[in-house]
Amino acid sequence: MNAGTEAAATVDFTRIRYAQVWEDADILLAALGIQPTDTVVSIASAGDNALALLGAGAERVVALDLNPAQLACLELRVAAYRCLQHPELLVLIGSRPGGGAQRLDLYRRCRPALSPRVAAFWDAHADTLAQGIGGGGKFENYFRLFRSRLLPLVHGRRKVARLLQGGSPEERTRFYAEHWNTWRWRLLFRFFFSRFMMGRLGRDPAFFKYVEGSVANRILARVEHALTALNPAENPYLHWILTGTHGDALPWALRAEHFHRIRDRLDRLEWHEMPLEAFLAREQATRRGPWIDKLNLSDIFEYMSEANTAALLTRLAEASRPGARFAYWNMLAPRSRPETLAAHLHPRPDLAAPLFAQDKAFFYSAFIVEERR
Repeated sequence: MNAGTEAAATVDFTRIRYAQVWEDADILLAALGIQPTDTVVSIASAGDNALALLGAGAERVVALDLNPAQLACLELRVAAYRCLQHPELLVLIGSRPGGGAQRLDLYRRCRPALSPRVAAFWDAHADTLAQGIGGGGKFENYFRLFRSRLLPLVHGRRKVARLLQGGSPEERTRFYAEHWNTWRWRLLFRFFFSRFMMGRLGRDPAFFKYVEGSVANRILARVEHALTALNPAENPYLHWILTGTHGDALPWALRAEHFHRIRDRLDRLEWHEMPLEAFLAREQATRRGPWIDKLNLSDIFEYMSEANTAALLTRLAEASRPGARFAYWNMLAPRSRPETLAAHLHPRPDLAAPLFAQDKAFFYSAFIVEERR
Protein backbone atom coordinates (compact mmCIF):
# COMPACT_ATOMS: atom_id res chain seq x y z
CA MET A 1 0.00 0.00 0.00
CA ASN A 2 1.46 3.37 -0.94
CA ALA A 3 1.10 6.51 1.16
CA GLY A 4 -1.83 7.97 -0.75
CA THR A 5 -3.68 4.65 -0.72
CA GLU A 6 -3.13 4.29 3.01
CA ALA A 7 -4.59 7.72 3.72
CA ALA A 8 -7.58 7.22 1.44
CA ALA A 9 -8.28 3.77 2.86
CA THR A 10 -8.16 4.71 6.52
CA VAL A 11 -9.54 8.27 6.79
CA ASP A 12 -13.07 9.49 6.07
CA PHE A 13 -12.74 12.09 3.30
CA THR A 14 -16.43 12.74 2.72
CA ARG A 15 -16.99 15.86 4.85
CA ILE A 16 -15.30 19.07 5.92
CA ARG A 17 -12.77 17.92 8.48
CA TYR A 18 -11.05 21.28 8.95
CA ALA A 19 -12.94 24.46 8.07
CA GLN A 20 -9.81 26.49 8.71
CA VAL A 21 -6.12 25.62 8.77
CA TRP A 22 -4.86 24.89 12.28
CA GLU A 23 -1.19 25.35 11.42
CA ASP A 24 0.66 28.59 12.05
CA ALA A 25 1.44 30.25 8.71
CA ASP A 26 3.86 32.65 10.41
CA ILE A 27 6.32 29.89 11.23
CA LEU A 28 5.60 28.07 7.97
CA LEU A 29 6.57 31.10 5.88
CA ALA A 30 9.63 31.78 8.04
CA ALA A 31 10.77 28.17 7.59
CA LEU A 32 10.28 28.00 3.84
CA GLY A 33 11.65 31.44 2.93
CA ILE A 34 9.50 31.89 -0.16
CA GLN A 35 11.25 33.43 -3.18
CA PRO A 36 9.65 35.10 -6.24
CA THR A 37 10.61 32.23 -8.57
CA ASP A 38 9.41 29.42 -6.26
CA THR A 39 7.03 26.67 -7.24
CA VAL A 40 5.35 25.53 -4.03
CA VAL A 41 3.36 22.37 -3.41
CA SER A 42 0.99 22.56 -0.44
CA ILE A 43 -1.57 20.38 1.23
CA ALA A 44 -4.78 22.33 0.71
CA SER A 45 -6.84 21.63 3.85
CA ALA A 46 -9.20 24.64 4.07
CA GLY A 47 -6.86 26.78 1.98
CA ASP A 48 -5.57 29.42 4.40
CA ASN A 49 -1.92 28.44 4.20
CA ALA A 50 -1.96 27.90 0.44
CA LEU A 51 -3.21 31.49 0.20
CA ALA A 52 -0.51 32.62 2.63
CA LEU A 53 2.18 31.00 0.45
CA LEU A 54 0.70 32.84 -2.51
CA GLY A 55 0.70 36.14 -0.65
CA ALA A 56 4.30 35.58 0.43
CA GLY A 57 5.30 35.88 -3.21
CA ALA A 58 5.57 32.39 -4.72
CA GLU A 59 5.50 32.21 -8.52
CA ARG A 60 3.16 29.18 -8.47
CA VAL A 61 1.27 27.43 -5.66
CA VAL A 62 -0.23 23.99 -6.20
CA ALA A 63 -2.71 22.91 -3.50
CA LEU A 64 -3.61 19.22 -3.25
CA ASP A 65 -6.14 17.33 -1.19
CA LEU A 66 -7.89 13.96 -1.20
CA ASN A 67 -11.07 15.51 0.15
CA PRO A 68 -13.35 17.43 -2.26
CA ALA A 69 -15.01 19.17 0.71
CA GLN A 70 -11.66 20.68 1.71
CA LEU A 71 -11.11 21.93 -1.82
CA ALA A 72 -14.60 23.46 -1.73
CA CYS A 73 -13.42 25.45 1.30
CA LEU A 74 -10.40 26.68 -0.66
CA GLU A 75 -12.43 27.54 -3.75
CA LEU A 76 -14.94 29.58 -1.74
CA ARG A 77 -12.08 31.47 -0.11
CA VAL A 78 -10.63 32.27 -3.53
CA ALA A 79 -14.04 33.52 -4.66
CA ALA A 80 -14.35 35.62 -1.50
CA TYR A 81 -10.98 37.30 -2.12
CA ARG A 82 -12.14 38.09 -5.65
CA CYS A 83 -15.66 39.31 -4.83
CA LEU A 84 -15.59 40.79 -1.30
CA GLN A 85 -13.75 43.47 0.60
CA HIS A 86 -11.52 42.54 3.52
CA PRO A 87 -14.02 43.26 6.35
CA GLU A 88 -16.64 41.23 4.47
CA LEU A 89 -14.24 38.31 4.06
CA LEU A 90 -13.74 38.24 7.83
CA VAL A 91 -17.49 38.12 8.42
CA LEU A 92 -17.93 35.27 5.91
CA ILE A 93 -15.14 33.31 7.59
CA GLY A 94 -16.53 33.97 11.08
CA SER A 95 -13.44 35.83 12.26
CA ARG A 96 -15.74 38.76 13.02
CA PRO A 97 -19.36 38.70 14.24
CA GLY A 98 -22.15 38.71 11.67
CA GLY A 99 -25.68 37.46 11.19
CA GLY A 100 -26.71 34.43 9.20
CA ALA A 101 -28.61 36.50 6.64
CA GLN A 102 -25.58 38.74 6.16
CA ARG A 103 -23.29 35.79 5.55
CA LEU A 104 -25.71 34.16 3.12
CA ASP A 105 -25.83 37.43 1.18
CA LEU A 106 -22.02 37.52 1.07
CA TYR A 107 -22.04 33.95 -0.22
CA ARG A 108 -24.51 34.84 -2.98
CA ARG A 109 -22.10 37.53 -4.14
CA CYS A 110 -19.29 34.95 -4.29
CA ARG A 111 -21.34 32.18 -5.89
CA PRO A 112 -20.89 33.27 -9.55
CA ALA A 113 -17.13 32.80 -9.14
CA LEU A 114 -17.53 29.14 -8.07
CA SER A 115 -17.50 26.06 -10.27
CA PRO A 116 -20.95 24.37 -10.57
CA ARG A 117 -19.84 21.45 -8.40
CA VAL A 118 -18.61 23.66 -5.58
CA ALA A 119 -21.62 25.99 -5.82
CA ALA A 120 -23.87 22.94 -5.42
CA PHE A 121 -21.83 21.85 -2.39
CA TRP A 122 -22.22 25.18 -0.63
CA ASP A 123 -25.87 25.54 -1.62
CA ALA A 124 -26.45 22.37 0.41
CA HIS A 125 -24.54 23.77 3.43
CA ALA A 126 -26.49 26.94 4.20
CA ASP A 127 -26.16 26.30 7.93
CA THR A 128 -22.37 26.32 7.68
CA LEU A 129 -22.47 29.51 5.61
CA ALA A 130 -24.73 31.19 8.15
CA GLN A 131 -22.44 30.48 11.09
CA GLY A 132 -19.27 31.42 9.21
CA ILE A 133 -17.40 29.01 6.98
CA GLY A 134 -14.42 28.87 9.35
CA GLY A 135 -16.53 27.06 11.93
CA GLY A 136 -18.08 24.34 9.79
CA GLY A 137 -15.65 21.43 10.10
CA LYS A 138 -15.59 18.42 12.40
CA PHE A 139 -12.56 19.80 14.21
CA GLU A 140 -14.22 23.19 14.76
CA ASN A 141 -17.40 21.51 15.99
CA TYR A 142 -15.26 19.66 18.51
CA PHE A 143 -13.94 22.96 19.83
CA ARG A 144 -17.46 24.42 19.81
CA LEU A 145 -18.64 21.62 22.09
CA PHE A 146 -15.68 22.22 24.39
CA ARG A 147 -16.27 25.99 24.45
CA SER A 148 -20.03 25.92 24.97
CA ARG A 149 -20.64 22.86 27.12
CA LEU A 150 -17.54 21.97 29.12
CA LEU A 151 -15.34 25.03 29.58
CA PRO A 152 -18.08 26.96 31.49
CA LEU A 153 -18.00 24.19 34.10
CA VAL A 154 -14.42 25.19 34.90
CA HIS A 155 -13.82 28.79 33.81
CA GLY A 156 -16.37 31.57 33.28
CA ARG A 157 -16.39 34.22 30.58
CA ARG A 158 -14.61 36.81 32.72
CA LYS A 159 -11.73 34.46 33.39
CA VAL A 160 -11.50 33.54 29.70
CA ALA A 161 -11.46 37.24 28.80
CA ARG A 162 -8.70 37.86 31.32
CA LEU A 163 -6.63 35.02 29.89
CA LEU A 164 -6.96 36.43 26.38
CA GLN A 165 -5.76 39.84 27.51
CA GLY A 166 -2.27 38.37 27.81
CA GLY A 167 0.23 40.56 29.61
CA SER A 168 3.90 40.23 30.45
CA PRO A 169 5.45 36.75 30.70
CA GLU A 170 5.45 37.07 34.48
CA GLU A 171 1.77 38.07 34.55
CA ARG A 172 0.80 35.22 32.23
CA THR A 173 2.69 32.65 34.28
CA ARG A 174 1.16 33.90 37.52
CA PHE A 175 -2.38 33.93 36.13
CA TYR A 176 -2.00 30.43 34.75
CA ALA A 177 -0.65 29.04 38.02
CA GLU A 178 -3.03 30.84 40.35
CA HIS A 179 -6.28 31.02 38.38
CA TRP A 180 -6.32 28.79 35.32
CA ASN A 181 -4.45 25.56 36.06
CA THR A 182 -6.93 24.15 38.58
CA TRP A 183 -7.56 20.49 39.22
CA ARG A 184 -10.93 20.86 37.49
CA TRP A 185 -9.18 22.25 34.39
CA ARG A 186 -6.70 19.38 34.29
CA LEU A 187 -9.45 16.77 34.81
CA LEU A 188 -11.64 18.26 32.11
CA PHE A 189 -8.74 18.60 29.70
CA ARG A 190 -7.56 15.01 30.14
CA PHE A 191 -11.10 13.77 29.54
CA PHE A 192 -12.03 15.90 26.54
CA PHE A 193 -8.67 15.72 24.78
CA SER A 194 -8.18 12.01 25.35
CA ARG A 195 -7.47 9.69 22.43
CA PHE A 196 -11.05 8.35 22.60
CA MET A 197 -12.81 11.73 22.64
CA MET A 198 -10.59 13.30 19.99
CA GLY A 199 -11.01 10.30 17.72
CA ARG A 200 -14.77 10.23 18.20
CA LEU A 201 -15.53 13.96 18.00
CA GLY A 202 -12.50 15.84 16.63
CA ARG A 203 -10.04 14.01 14.40
CA ASP A 204 -10.61 10.75 12.58
CA PRO A 205 -9.74 7.66 14.70
CA ALA A 206 -7.32 6.64 11.93
CA PHE A 207 -5.10 9.58 12.86
CA PHE A 208 -4.21 7.77 16.08
CA LYS A 209 -3.13 4.50 14.45
CA TYR A 210 0.57 5.25 14.95
CA VAL A 211 0.30 7.18 18.25
CA GLU A 212 1.70 5.81 21.49
CA GLY A 213 1.31 7.11 25.04
CA SER A 214 -1.07 9.66 26.55
CA VAL A 215 -2.54 12.04 24.02
CA ALA A 216 -4.01 14.46 26.58
CA ASN A 217 -0.85 14.82 28.67
CA ARG A 218 1.22 15.75 25.63
CA ILE A 219 -1.25 18.38 24.49
CA LEU A 220 -1.67 19.77 28.01
CA ALA A 221 2.06 20.49 28.21
CA ARG A 222 1.87 22.40 24.93
CA VAL A 223 -1.18 24.35 26.15
CA GLU A 224 0.77 25.55 29.18
CA HIS A 225 3.49 26.79 26.83
CA ALA A 226 0.91 28.64 24.71
CA LEU A 227 -0.71 30.29 27.72
CA THR A 228 2.50 31.37 29.46
CA ALA A 229 5.54 31.48 27.15
CA LEU A 230 3.45 32.86 24.28
CA ASN A 231 1.03 35.78 24.47
CA PRO A 232 -2.65 34.66 24.30
CA ALA A 233 -3.65 38.14 23.12
CA GLU A 234 -1.76 37.50 19.85
CA ASN A 235 -2.99 33.96 19.24
CA PRO A 236 -5.86 33.64 16.72
CA TYR A 237 -6.14 29.87 17.22
CA LEU A 238 -6.57 30.18 20.97
CA HIS A 239 -9.09 32.99 20.50
CA TRP A 240 -11.19 30.80 18.22
CA ILE A 241 -11.09 27.80 20.54
CA LEU A 242 -12.21 29.86 23.53
CA THR A 243 -14.56 32.41 21.90
CA GLY A 244 -15.52 31.20 18.40
CA THR A 245 -13.93 34.18 16.61
CA HIS A 246 -10.36 35.30 15.98
CA GLY A 247 -10.69 38.33 18.25
CA ASP A 248 -8.07 41.01 17.64
CA ALA A 249 -5.64 38.40 16.26
CA LEU A 250 -5.84 36.96 12.76
CA PRO A 251 -4.01 34.20 10.89
CA TRP A 252 -1.57 35.42 8.23
CA ALA A 253 -3.84 35.08 5.20
CA LEU A 254 -6.67 37.01 6.86
CA ARG A 255 -4.68 40.07 7.92
CA ALA A 256 -5.62 43.30 6.19
CA GLU A 257 -2.08 44.04 5.03
CA HIS A 258 -2.00 40.81 2.98
CA PHE A 259 -5.50 40.94 1.45
CA HIS A 260 -4.78 42.80 -1.79
CA ARG A 261 -1.51 41.00 -2.48
CA ILE A 262 -3.31 37.66 -2.23
CA ARG A 263 -6.18 38.93 -4.38
CA ASP A 264 -3.80 40.19 -7.06
CA ARG A 265 -1.99 36.83 -7.28
CA LEU A 266 -4.92 34.38 -7.31
CA ASP A 267 -4.24 33.33 -10.90
CA ARG A 268 -0.97 31.79 -9.69
CA LEU A 269 -2.86 29.31 -7.48
CA GLU A 270 -4.24 25.97 -8.65
CA TRP A 271 -5.82 23.08 -6.79
CA HIS A 272 -6.36 19.41 -7.52
CA GLU A 273 -8.24 16.54 -5.89
CA MET A 274 -5.57 13.85 -5.89
CA PRO A 275 -2.87 12.35 -3.68
CA LEU A 276 0.65 13.69 -3.87
CA GLU A 277 1.89 10.52 -5.58
CA ALA A 278 -0.60 10.84 -8.43
CA PHE A 279 0.24 14.50 -8.92
CA LEU A 280 3.97 13.78 -8.95
CA ALA A 281 3.46 11.02 -11.52
CA ARG A 282 1.42 13.33 -13.73
CA GLU A 283 4.00 16.11 -13.59
CA GLN A 284 6.89 13.74 -14.16
CA ALA A 285 5.35 12.66 -17.44
CA THR A 286 5.68 16.18 -18.86
CA ARG A 287 8.83 17.45 -17.13
CA ARG A 288 12.54 16.82 -17.28
CA GLY A 289 14.25 16.97 -13.93
CA PRO A 290 13.28 18.34 -10.49
CA TRP A 291 10.87 21.29 -10.35
CA ILE A 292 9.59 21.81 -6.77
CA ASP A 293 11.18 24.55 -4.62
CA LYS A 294 9.13 24.45 -1.40
CA LEU A 295 6.67 22.02 0.20
CA ASN A 296 4.06 22.56 2.89
CA LEU A 297 3.17 19.02 3.91
CA SER A 298 0.88 19.90 6.82
CA ASP A 299 0.75 16.82 9.09
CA ILE A 300 0.09 14.22 6.38
CA PHE A 301 2.57 11.74 7.83
CA GLU A 302 0.49 11.53 11.02
CA TYR A 303 -1.63 8.74 9.53
CA MET A 304 1.08 7.03 7.48
CA SER A 305 3.35 4.20 8.49
CA GLU A 306 7.06 4.90 8.73
CA ALA A 307 7.61 2.89 5.53
CA ASN A 308 5.03 4.90 3.59
CA THR A 309 6.43 8.15 5.02
CA ALA A 310 9.89 7.22 3.74
CA ALA A 311 8.49 6.23 0.35
CA LEU A 312 6.65 9.52 -0.10
CA LEU A 313 9.60 11.60 1.08
CA THR A 314 11.75 9.77 -1.46
CA ARG A 315 9.33 10.65 -4.28
CA LEU A 316 9.18 14.26 -3.16
CA ALA A 317 12.96 14.52 -2.90
CA GLU A 318 13.31 13.22 -6.45
CA ALA A 319 10.93 15.92 -7.70
CA SER A 320 12.60 18.74 -5.73
CA ARG A 321 15.42 21.01 -6.78
CA PRO A 322 18.64 21.26 -4.71
CA GLY A 323 18.00 23.58 -1.78
CA ALA A 324 14.26 22.88 -1.76
CA ARG A 325 12.71 23.00 1.70
CA PHE A 326 10.13 20.70 3.22
CA ALA A 327 8.05 21.81 6.23
CA TYR A 328 5.57 19.69 8.17
CA TRP A 329 4.17 19.08 11.61
CA ASN A 330 3.97 16.10 13.93
CA MET A 331 0.98 16.13 16.23
CA LEU A 332 1.41 12.87 18.07
CA ALA A 333 3.13 10.35 15.75
CA PRO A 334 6.87 11.13 15.38
CA ARG A 335 7.81 11.38 11.71
CA SER A 336 10.89 12.80 9.99
CA ARG A 337 13.42 11.97 7.30
CA PRO A 338 14.78 8.44 7.85
CA GLU A 339 18.49 7.72 7.71
CA THR A 340 18.01 6.02 4.34
CA LEU A 341 17.39 9.49 2.89
CA ALA A 342 20.39 11.15 4.54
CA ALA A 343 22.08 11.64 1.18
CA HIS A 344 19.04 13.50 -0.16
CA LEU A 345 17.42 15.39 2.75
CA HIS A 346 19.21 17.41 5.40
CA PRO A 347 17.36 18.19 8.69
CA ARG A 348 17.27 21.88 9.64
CA PRO A 349 16.69 21.95 13.41
CA ASP A 350 18.45 25.32 13.47
CA LEU A 351 15.37 26.66 11.67
CA ALA A 352 12.70 24.39 13.08
CA ALA A 353 13.42 24.53 16.82
CA PRO A 354 13.21 28.32 17.38
CA LEU A 355 10.15 28.53 15.11
CA PHE A 356 8.41 25.70 16.95
CA ALA A 357 8.93 27.61 20.20
CA GLN A 358 6.83 30.42 18.63
CA ASP A 359 4.12 28.13 17.17
CA LYS A 360 0.73 29.61 18.03
CA ALA A 361 -1.10 26.44 16.90
CA PHE A 362 0.05 24.86 20.10
CA PHE A 363 -1.24 21.28 19.92
CA TYR A 364 1.56 19.94 17.72
CA SER A 365 4.45 18.05 19.26
CA ALA A 366 7.08 18.93 16.65
CA PHE A 367 7.75 21.11 13.62
CA ILE A 368 10.06 19.59 11.02
CA VAL A 369 12.11 21.44 8.40
CA GLU A 370 14.26 19.50 5.96
CA GLU A 371 16.27 20.63 2.95
CA ARG A 372 17.12 18.92 -0.32
CA ARG A 373 20.85 18.38 -0.71
